[in-house]
Amino acid sequence: MPSPTPVLRSAAFKSNYGPKYTFQPHVGTITPKSLFRFGVKAGAFGGVALFAVIFLTSGIPKIQDDILKKVPFLKNSYDRSVPASDSPF
Repeated sequence: MPSPTPVLRSAAFKSNYGPKYTFQPHVGTITPKSLFRFGVKAGAFGGVALFAVIFLTSGIPKIQDDILKKVPFLKNSYDRSVPASDSPF
């Protein structure tokens, strides 16, 4: 009856200057580093898209009243009050 192969201890020389391999957690091919990079890029594109939507729709009175007049530093920009002396009625 053959005996099982004994477990060999790795007594080989390991250089201090060689690569240090460690386990990198992942799900499929998605690592925490790639997920963070994707999140930063997605946030940047989302911010630009939000700015574009607000800029392109800022002329709509409903958006001015519901959104833009509630932002503190934009409130005075969208205040279109007409003085009584300029009112035709």
